[in-house]
Amino acid sequence: MIGKSQILLIEDEPILASIIKESLESRGYEVAIAVNGIEGWSLFHSSKPALCIVDVMLPKKDGFTLVRDIRTVDKRIPLIFLTARTQAEDVLRGLELGADDYMKKPFSMEELILRIKALLRRSESQEDNLGATLIYQLGKLRFDSHRLEIASSENTAYLSQRESDLLLLLLQNKNNLLDRRSALLKLWGEDNRFNARSMDVYITRLRKFLKHEPSISIQSIRGQGYKLVEF
Repeated sequence: MIGKSQILLIEDEPILASIIKESLESRGYEVAIAVNGIEGWSLFHSSKPALCIVDVMLPKKDGFTLVRDIRTVDKRIPLIFLTARTQAEDVLRGLELGADDYMKKPFSMEELILRIKALLRRSESQEDNLGATLIYQLGKLRFDSHRLEIASSENTAYLSQRESDLLLLLLQNKNNLLDRRSALLKLWGEDNRFNARSMDVYITRLRKFLKHEPSISIQSIRGQGYKLVEF
């Protein structure tokens, strides 16, 4: 890692915040901590972090509202939700607001660090390739993998970095099987059950983005993976 990546941690549980901060700093990251959503919003602007870790249940301004506001001014910064909520609806809401990943409490610190590294690598790769043309046509939809958006003639939908990466991987294997294990290793770095469930959530989200384009379909191949098919 060149230099120290600044991470903004917005977490109101002081013991957990301290553990995360110490773990990340021992691995060469710089960590700023905010204990509520309003302080987090202020620190986001002043510290200009490379990545944000946001707890959902925050005082003064909840994590969902904070991430929504962050995405209005920065659509590219990697965002990870920390949540004690177990309902799928809460996870989906966080992803719809633009989170790139989520961790359910309690979680493994090593798992969090792996996810941070993966997101920062992809973010740096996007910056390195800003001059490249990575625009794809999906029927009548236009997918811009740099701007993280899918556009039609009527509107534009914004993807998270994770959603964009997964869609790009599907496109690179268009009309062919995207092996589930290979995709998990490439995007998450590990093919465990938690990551597999996360990928299923992102596939559901991508299908929602593509539902108005009948010529494009993401098919599930039982026990093997997924296939993006263009009719």
